[in-house]
Amino acid sequence: MDQPVAAEIVNLHKTFKTGLGKPVVHAVRGIDMNIRQGEVYGLIGPNGSGKSTLMKALLGLVRPTEGSCSIFGRSSLAPDSKEEVGFLPENPYFYKFLTGAETVSFYGRLCGLSGKSLKEKVRELLELVGLADAADRRLGGYSKGMLQRIGMAQALVQSPRLLVLDEPTAGVDPLGSRDIRNIIENLKGRGMTVFLCSHLLEQVQEVCDRVGVIFKGLLIAEGSVNELTRDSDKQEILLEHASPELMERLKEMVKEDGRAVWLEDGHPRNSLESVFLKSLLEWKEKHPNPEP
Repeated sequence: MDQPVAAEIVNLHKTFKTGLGKPVVHAVRGIDMNIRQGEVYGLIGPNGSGKSTLMKALLGLVRPTEGSCSIFGRSSLAPDSKEEVGFLPENPYFYKFLTGAETVSFYGRLCGLSGKSLKEKVRELLELVGLADAADRRLGGYSKGMLQRIGMAQALVQSPRLLVLDEPTAGVDPLGSRDIRNIIENLKGRGMTVFLCSHLLEQVQEVCDRVGVIFKGLLIAEGSVNELTRDSDKQEILLEHASPELMERLKEMVKEDGRAVWLEDGHPRNSLESVFLKSLLEWKEKHPNPEP
């Protein structure tokens, strides 16, 4: 049974005028895409590929030239479609003189929370993002990773069903990146839908269920991480306690050996980075003279 759809993009086109007498820029060209409820969907692509434009169109921050975007069945252009969405931009701005708790509380009040429920929400979110011990520290003393985590806390303050993250680990050290990925996995375990854009392919591969590759405004590859990273042209055999002699006899002889255990067979995996580069190469070969 297919999962219900959290967000849907249908035949999305977006063009921008660059000046009088100059050609328009085709930022997004005819993309069809959906994000299923409860999954982590990653969108990857080089700078200028259309990632940010697509994300802004989904959030209703830009109006499509053609096509439509919807969130839980409501048009992204409708104000009430934002009620169940949390958003963390790539470079969020916070008031550095506020503490972590004051920052989350401020956004909570903007969302209509107050009193005991607000205090409980602030405590819950700071624990979720691992900042309970830094709740009373001013943001001016936070590291980049801590600021990104407080950003995730503010994005979650209204208990959204869909969380949209734009480069959530950009500029964050490896340990901070791991913390953020752990938070995303925690949210997925709670049934939340997450849509993230990133150029850090290895991190996308670790946390995402499905991935889309965007290039020159087109969705040129899409699928589960397993589907995209499987190399169907090769086979691999994984053996435990296999002797050199058994390796020579290969799979047909394994059952005759009482010590060996056949652990796994299937297709070896490529890195998501190699899939990304291969997708771009194949697209360029098929489109030697692409439209501007």
